[in-house]
Amino acid sequence: MPGKTTTVSIPKPLFDKIKRLCEGTGFNSVSSYVTYVMRQVLSDTGPEKKDNPLSPDEEEKIKRRLRSLGYL
Repeated sequence: MPGKTTTVSIPKPLFDKIKRLCEGTGFNSVSSYVTYVMRQVLSDTGPEKKDNPLSPDEEEKIKRRLRSLGYL
């Protein structure tokens, strides 16, 4: 990954699940996949939406994504 990075700990079973999901895709690592997903989640809640509360549909979309990653 270009630039500075840091480490985020996730449960091993979640890491293994993501690793399996990455097989046969354009993602060459769990880290690149997680970075992609987090960018997608954050783009849905970017600064332009800061003054506007999330719609119920947007909130549910974010919750589904975080659930699929094992955070909820």
